[in-house]
Amino acid sequence: MWVKFKDRIRMLKPAQLIVIYYFLAISLSFILLRLPGVHQNGEYIGLIDSLFTAVSAVSVTGLTVVNISETYTTFGILMIMLILQLGGIGIMSLGTFVWLLVGKRIGLRERQLIMIDHNQYNLSGVVKLIIEIIKILLLIEAVGALLLAVYFTQFYDTIGEAFLHGVFASVSATTNGGFDITGQSLLPYANDYFVQIVNILLIILGAIGFPVLIELKQFLSNKNGAFRFSLFTKITTITFGILLAVGTFLIFIMEFNKRFQDVSWHQAFFYSLFQSTSTRSGGLVTLDVSSFSEPTQLVLSLLMFIGASPSSVGGGIRTTTLAIAVLFLIHFSRGNNQIQVFGREIHLIDVYRSYAVIILAGFMSMLSVILIMLFDSHDLISVVFEVTSAFGTSGMSMGITPELSTPSKFIIMLLMFIGRVGLISFLFMIGGNNKKAKYHYPKERVIIG
Repeated sequence: MWVKFKDRIRMLKPAQLIVIYYFLAISLSFILLRLPGVHQNGEYIGLIDSLFTAVSAVSVTGLTVVNISETYTTFGILMIMLILQLGGIGIMSLGTFVWLLVGKRIGLRERQLIMIDHNQYNLSGVVKLIIEIIKILLLIEAVGALLLAVYFTQFYDTIGEAFLHGVFASVSATTNGGFDITGQSLLPYANDYFVQIVNILLIILGAIGFPVLIELKQFLSNKNGAFRFSLFTKITTITFGILLAVGTFLIFIMEFNKRFQDVSWHQAFFYSLFQSTSTRSGGLVTLDVSSFSEPTQLVLSLLMFIGASPSSVGGGIRTTTLAIAVLFLIHFSRGNNQIQVFGREIHLIDVYRSYAVIILAGFMSMLSVILIMLFDSHDLISVVFEVTSAFGTSGMSMGITPELSTPSKFIIMLLMFIGRVGLISFLFMIGGNNKKAKYHYPKERVIIG
């Protein structure tokens, strides 16, 4: 029986195993959130709501149907932090780290799983990549936790409470988890620019992509001046920066005479900057996003749909997907058949994948909106906002999450799960094994447009 089971496991594709491992991680997280002492006295959490919180934490989304600060004890908050680390670093990253600690050899199968989990295209250096990711992520969290914890001592009665809030806030922001233990996200710090700047930096460092951070570290430690950034880092960083700037500008302009008409220009700027940053998959907010006008809410929804960068803690269609699709349109409109950028040519298969992801993500989001509208009686913009937030693993909400029906909660959970594992991995999971065509039919042109 066991031998047959192992044979079946070996027959699975790496992408299918990754998805199975994430399912197991959700199951483990669900058990952790049902342990005695996790919930405060008198608080009863249903199985569906515990599962929803587990999925949200593993996918580092932040959408919750309960108030974390009022529902979970300090022990429960520590469990949520542990799950956020599990989801943020990645299942295979933590697994590899444990294997290395116990002296287990990292074989070809494990390297393939790491490669799929972190959107890599070759096996060389994947173990070193994992070690670098864990070291960088823990360093960022430690620095953020220290800065916030020391700063929070002025707001809390005890040092222990200040450090709990500081550590949780740092982990939540760096992993782009979107969870909070204030009960109001970052609304209490709506005018505290120090807390906002620290959180903005942590969200960006978590969402911009681990390969970018590793290359930045190599660049800073390089002394011979011959370092060259990869095409991935260049495209990712520029796209990330453009989205951040455009999002900030649009929010500021669109709300200048509406939500921001009674606040100073610098408050309006920081409101815009923080919410634009958070759409990368941060999920934390400094104001109630339901107070924005509908056009602004649609802009936020679009930004969350795009999400973070590949091989990061965020979800969505990812920044490089958008960049390649836009570059293709620009080159195609000029009559070019190849996409050339920064002295490099992009593979045609990456163009195919980009448009496949965009089309599938758009169809999936539209279907989810229709189904939730059938199950529940919420207004359209709130549902669109919730769906894009779930798929982009952002965690922003207009307040309808606790009111969702059970079928709608399962739809949101599926979106959070797919957003975390990535559409490419999900497609490979449900698809068959790669097959090369043994023959070809005659080609024929089809009228387009």
